[in-house]
Amino acid sequence: MATLIGARRVVIKIGSALLVDRASGDLRKDWLLGLAEDVAWLKGQGTDVVLVSSGSIALGRGVLGLPRADLPLEQSQAAAAVGQIRLARAYEEALAPHGITTAQVLVTLEDSANRRRYLNSRATLEQLLRLGVVPIVNENDTVATDEIRYGDNDRLAAQVALTTGADQLILLSDVDGFYSDNPMTNPAAHRFDVIDDITPEIEAMAGEGTSGLSKGGMITKLFAAKTATAGGCAMAITEGSALRPLTALENGANATWFTAQGTPQLARKRWIGSMKPQGNLTLDAGAVTALKAGNSLLAAGVRDVSGRFHRGDPVSITGPDGHKLGQGLVAYAADEATAIKGRHSRDIEAILGYPGRTALIHRDDMAL
Repeated sequence: MATLIGARRVVIKIGSALLVDRASGDLRKDWLLGLAEDVAWLKGQGTDVVLVSSGSIALGRGVLGLPRADLPLEQSQAAAAVGQIRLARAYEEALAPHGITTAQVLVTLEDSANRRRYLNSRATLEQLLRLGVVPIVNENDTVATDEIRYGDNDRLAAQVALTTGADQLILLSDVDGFYSDNPMTNPAAHRFDVIDDITPEIEAMAGEGTSGLSKGGMITKLFAAKTATAGGCAMAITEGSALRPLTALENGANATWFTAQGTPQLARKRWIGSMKPQGNLTLDAGAVTALKAGNSLLAAGVRDVSGRFHRGDPVSITGPDGHKLGQGLVAYAADEATAIKGRHSRDIEAILGYPGRTALIHRDDMAL
């Protein structure tokens, strides 16, 4: 069985039914304080933690006195606007006594579908984690319409796991794992401890959720598992109502673990390497040596820029002899890259009129 001990980076998804009392619509403060202790435990062992939390609409609904039934879009967005500030404050107050700083990060599907916005989100989350912050991520329900919505936080959590290069994703849910059938209607249904391969037979077993607060059913959790494991991230589904849910998981609570296919870093490199390049950067010999040593690509090492590309697009990387070294996601558009090629990073602001990023292609965005 997988263990949280020694995990490098963990994304934890919290469902509304765990965080918000179904009858009163109030926050379950004791549960949140227990979760905060678990987060502090993980942070204490050197693990980066990202929380993907449902609950803003559920909290806002209670404050505004709106019904528990499905709400029209404008009422959902109003409830989210009221609930988001309360949700962020609740996490801040729960984690602050442990010396942990929190940040609220609100995203939509567009932020991962659009490569430029994806890179911005990734850079922000990476910087927060480097600073020791615990990001609290939620869908930006106040502005998202159906066309730009994830629709459930299981899928969102899987995307956040890929964006941050997490090695584990934990779905704290109202069920204790993946079952062969709905255990609430079929007593003969059995729970899987480990799933190594999501086969068509496994997919056929997925059913819908039963919680009155949770949007995501088992189908969405299985979709999240496929996304996460393909990106090198192991995923667990476990029942999260215990006051220390992560400690309970570590101590053997019922769960289903979906095993990762490789590592997050390898999966990301494969993804970058599979893209169609939109341009090319030709390097000098010094830059080639630096890349092979594991460094990022700086503008000073670029001899020539060709093609029409935007920030976040994939471009080929070639040596001075024309041999292709690999490709990566470029941090500047073609005209900007042309303007700063061969120049020192300290000159970028004077040339472009804004500070920009130090690397033309960061080593994490490069497949050699």
